Amino acid sequence: MNKHIVWDHVTSFSQLVALVLFVGIFTLGFLLGKTYEYHAFTNAQKAAASMPLVQDVVFTCTGKKTIEAVFFNGKATLNLSDGRNMTLSQALAASGARYANADESVVFWNKGTTATLTENNQVTYQDCATKPAP
Repeated sequence: MNKHIVWDHVTSFSQLVALVLFVGIFTLGFLLGKTYEYHAFTNAQKAAASMPLVQDVVFTCTGKKTIEAVFFNGKATLNLSDGRNMTLSQALAASGARYANADESVVFWNKGTTATLTENNQVTYQDCATKPAP
């Protein structure tokens, strides 16, 4: 008995194979897209983390004094209107951001748009605030 296989009609098995292939290819494409998206996102985060965040702010204080503060990598470089420049490291603060030198004889406090500079326990730059945006 020689049976011929007929390829020109749809069987329940061919429908099942078509459904499995359709769902499988769709799922594979979805997973590959998600994997690509994940790797692109994590690579972008790594690139952003390796770039230092720099912020340059000018504070105007009483007595026509100014402090230009450049914040980067846990440090603040201060350019004072009296011509002095100093770089302070971030220190513990209960509120706002606090920067100090090693012996804490110089302390720069910054909270929001305000700042204060204390040297040897004396406030030398007080009531400092950033200029409002135009």
